[in-house]
Amino acid sequence: METFRQSEFERAGIEFTPVQGNHSKSARAVLRGLHFQTEPHSQSKLVRALRGSIFDVAVDIRKSSPQFGRWVGVVLSVENRHMLFVPRGFAHGFLSLEDGTEVEYLVDDEYHKESERGVIWNDPKIGVEWPIKSPVLSEKDTKWPVLDKADLFP
Repeated sequence: METFRQSEFERAGIEFTPVQGNHSKSARAVLRGLHFQTEPHSQSKLVRALRGSIFDVAVDIRKSSPQFGRWVGVVLSVENRHMLFVPRGFAHGFLSLEDGTEVEYLVDDEYHKESERGVIWNDPKIGVEWPIKSPVLSEKDTKWPVLDKADLFP
C-alpha cells in the first residue's frame, strides 16, 4: 500500500512535506484532542489507522474562514485504508473505537511544546457528534478552553 506520494499532493495544489512521524496506541473510548499548534509552528497532518479504528475529526479554527467552527469526522480503519489530511489552521482529534488501536500521523512541522494549544472536545458551539458520549480523556484534554476563548488562527 502506498501511503504518501509528494507529487500527488503537489498535483492537487497541496503544500505538504512531512518532517516528523508520530505513532500512538489507545484503548477503546480514548479521545485525544482537539489539538493544534500556533504559528510559526502550525502543522498539517496526514492521519491513518495502523491497527483498529478511530473516529477522526478536523475543526476549522481560522477566525477569518467562512467555515470557522465547522467540523468533519470520518472513520479511519485498517479495513477501509482511508486517511485524513488535516491542513494548518484546523484542530485535530480522534476517538479510538477499538482496544489496541494504533494511529500514525505525518506532520509538516516538528512538535513545539510552547505552541501547543487545544479546544475542548465537547464544545457545544462546534457540536462534534462523537460516537461515544463518555470518552476517556487525559488531564490535559479536560482543560482546553471552548472555541470562543481559545488562542486561534487569524
